Amino acid sequence: MTIFWILVAGLTGLALLFVLAPLLSSTAEADRDDDVDLDKVNLGLFKQQLAELDADLSAGKLDRNQYDSARQDLEREVLNNLDTKNPRQRSGFSLPSTGLTALALVVAVPASTLALYLALGSQDMIPPMGAAGQVAAAQDHNGAADGMPSLDVLVIQLEERLQQTPDDAEGWITLGRTYLAMQDAEKAETALARAYELMPKDLQVLLAYAEALAANNDNRLEGRPSALIAEALELDPEDVMARWLSGMAAFQRGQFTAAAVSWKRVLSKTDPDSEDAAELRRLIDNAEQRAGVPSAARLAAKDGAGEVGHAGDARASNGNEERPAESKPATQADAGAPAIEVDVSLAPALLNRTPPDTTVFVYAKAAAGPPMPLAVRRIRVADLPTTLRLDDSMAMMPTMKLSSFPQVIVGARVSTSGQAMPQPGDLEGETGPIPSSGSTQVAVSIDRVRP
Repeated sequence: MTIFWILVAGLTGLALLFVLAPLLSSTAEADRDDDVDLDKVNLGLFKQQLAELDADLSAGKLDRNQYDSARQDLEREVLNNLDTKNPRQRSGFSLPSTGLTALALVVAVPASTLALYLALGSQDMIPPMGAAGQVAAAQDHNGAADGMPSLDVLVIQLEERLQQTPDDAEGWITLGRTYLAMQDAEKAETALARAYELMPKDLQVLLAYAEALAANNDNRLEGRPSALIAEALELDPEDVMARWLSGMAAFQRGQFTAAAVSWKRVLSKTDPDSEDAAELRRLIDNAEQRAGVPSAARLAAKDGAGEVGHAGDARASNGNEERPAESKPATQADAGAPAIEVDVSLAPALLNRTPPDTTVFVYAKAAAGPPMPLAVRRIRVADLPTTLRLDDSMAMMPTMKLSSFPQVIVGARVSTSGQAMPQPGDLEGETGPIPSSGSTQVAVSIDRVRP
């Protein structure tokens, strides 16, 4: 999983910087100039990421095998980008054909599905290898790194270009994905809605638009997002990302058999000896257990999990699945799994600083480990004080949940901008490290202003 975060952080930064500059060039000569600049940025980012890898190896966060594997992936990505002469091929949006890791990279380059990019928004909650974060920290969002405009400047330029060319579907897709990466789900939804108007039958537009809609609805895929995912599956029933999201949507609806069937299709395209395949098998087993499939039958089915036909998929996905008495809704945590009851309040001295409809993010993150939130809820200032629950069912990535880490930090942040990305003036508060095992109750007071 450490390798996954290294790749997501590194490739997200590369993709964000590579995808915007070619779109903003207006002549062939400008494109050639961009190639030179992008190659410089590419190599510079690679050196930064390699330094991070070396530091993690020295600190014992990675063993030698993990280090070698991650370095090979980074080197391959850099060489691919340097060898690509067509700047539009640098975007990083092509969909890998197999593997959960490949799927996760598609979602996270630059816009993660439903996990990293809706999250919470503290600068220290974004992987430090993320090139976008490194550039932003180094240039205060307004300067340039080695002659490369900042991400904020590129976004503004792309918005201005789209005002002049409002039918540029590729530009709207890029803008929407970039906003998702910047954790501005509302603007992402607006941009991707326009892309959908222009290209309603494009597979990647359908899936990106579904992501944005879900990101604005606490990561829930019911309703319009599910309909868009279904449209994507009609275009390509074997698309890995669409299959993965379809399984998640079914799981959230409590249609556990349908979720298992969809994930088995993903498993059939995954290296059976990989960690991704092992995690998929655990997810499938969990879904089938909730669906009431006997243990013996689940064990017998594991060897042939990838051999699922279209007919069985259609039967499982018809929305009429009967839920056995022993199964429980997807919104509840498994019995015995970690659950944290959070008493959230706003300090009296800060009550008059924000309107009652302002968004509040309540989250749990690992005390030591990857910075991605393990569980998150979104409420309003008007709801405070309140008590809410964080548990494993709120994890959007299967190996990043409360039960994956022995200690967590629980926090809450009032977003004065309404965005998940933190801004100066936001109100926030956090606990210290607490055990994640069993049931825990903590109090979080939002009592300080973000500088």
